[in-house]
Amino acid sequence: MMTFGPIIETLLAGEFICSQRFPEYHRQLQDETLQSQINDYLRPLNRTVSQTADGSVFFLSYQTLDKSGREHLRQQFIQTLATLMPLLEWLTLTQEALGHDSTLVPGDTIKLPEWVVACEDNPSLKQRLANLARDRFFNSQAETVDAQIKQIAKRLVEHGYFIQPHTDRPYFIVTGKVDYLMDVIRFIRDEENLPVEETPEQEALL
Repeated sequence: MMTFGPIIETLLAGEFICSQRFPEYHRQLQDETLQSQINDYLRPLNRTVSQTADGSVFFLSYQTLDKSGREHLRQQFIQTLATLMPLLEWLTLTQEALGHDSTLVPGDTIKLPEWVVACEDNPSLKQRLANLARDRFFNSQAETVDAQIKQIAKRLVEHGYFIQPHTDRPYFIVTGKVDYLMDVIRFIRDEENLPVEETPEQEALL
């Protein structure tokens, strides 16, 4: 197998390659020559390696976006709006609860005990957390703040937004997929003019 075979397999599996989840692959993809070789391999599949504006995450996209491909992407965006909005609420809720000056960025550390205390001490945040946890995406039936946050963190790990370096320690690292999430939301709002309705706090993130 070619030396970049594992990278291609990872990308074709729908993964997002960032320095937090796949540090070696992310380092290799900084090489433009390697990217060119991978794109040559992917050309018959009409796919190419793309990256977020700041280069924090690599993923596959269409090489040539014809009319049918654009419509396919548009339908995907419409179908995933229900997923994007709870994720955006998670970003704003976490920013407020942990007192961050800006939204989460790749490499940020989230300590669950701090998140739990912040929400338990603030009735407004506690109610927003409960509503978020019950969303279909996070699917929590828990009544306690601690259990709700653990379920949210579990789902974020499953979807590639968090990694947990040590399973016995209650802290998580934000991955580069957060940058991709923000790019997608901005694209939907600014380019596709689809109905992404943010709260004032969410709009400030964009």
